[in-house]
Amino acid sequence: MLLSAIVDLVATRDPSILPKARGCKRQAIKTHKGSFIMTFKKALLTLSAVACAAAFTSNAMARDLLRVGTEPTFAPFEFLDTKKNEFTGFDIDLIKAVADKAGYDVEIMNMGFDALIPALTGSTIDVIAAGISITPERQKRVDFTTPYYTSGLSYLVRVENADKYPSFESLKGTRIAAQIGTTGAEYARHQIPGTTVSNFNTTSEAFMDLTSRNSVAVVMDRPVLAYFLKTKPRMAKNFKLSKEVAEAQSFGFAVKKGNTELLEKLNAAFAELKANGEFDKIHSKWFAE
Repeated sequence: MLLSAIVDLVATRDPSILPKARGCKRQAIKTHKGSFIMTFKKALLTLSAVACAAAFTSNAMARDLLRVGTEPTFAPFEFLDTKKNEFTGFDIDLIKAVADKAGYDVEIMNMGFDALIPALTGSTIDVIAAGISITPERQKRVDFTTPYYTSGLSYLVRVENADKYPSFESLKGTRIAAQIGTTGAEYARHQIPGTTVSNFNTTSEAFMDLTSRNSVAVVMDRPVLAYFLKTKPRMAKNFKLSKEVAEAQSFGFAVKKGNTELLEKLNAAFAELKANGEFDKIHSKWFAE
């Protein structure tokens, strides 16, 4: 508004804005008027420069928004902190740090695990951060970043059944609980003969199924099972974690197939976090060595 007023003022050169000069010669008035206009021109140029600089700074500070899809029932990777009413976990901390280093602000979007890849391919989200294993089948549909965590499958059984089920092979012909769309569910279905797999939307529902004795085991990623035992001591005393680890796999963030620009930015940011020690700080916050 101020800049517009000055432009109008200089353009019209309204003599009424000049101080009255009774008794002054006409030439003096003209000189005064010319000096006044020159002063306004200089002020206009200065304000124009300031406005351009402000606009440039504003544009430079503006950051693109990275829409991150997650399924927040996969502690310690992603879950809802009910006290703060916000999503937290290893994946959440890491993707925020990676995005910040890459120059993005982050919006966390909650959805079912089996809806994540369709949301990514449909451009509803930009990245998946959900403890998602890098598998050949998934690599046909999405592109993965550099792996940031290596996991494997294990299982929980009730304490009284620990000796009866010492290995994955011993679980054949039983009823197993798992989370829908996970590698644990796929492994139970295809690698343990004769099993009946009950798929649940959340890990909590799968654990409750084991607690209710509807299933004899819960097959999931080992860190998820270990975190459950650590944070739920009253329930944990009833369960036993298997020693066996099957199909070690790596986790990565997923981006839309062919989005090379975003993939390279995230990988470069992750490499920097690894190099400066920030990744180790985030890792140690959630996992015991």
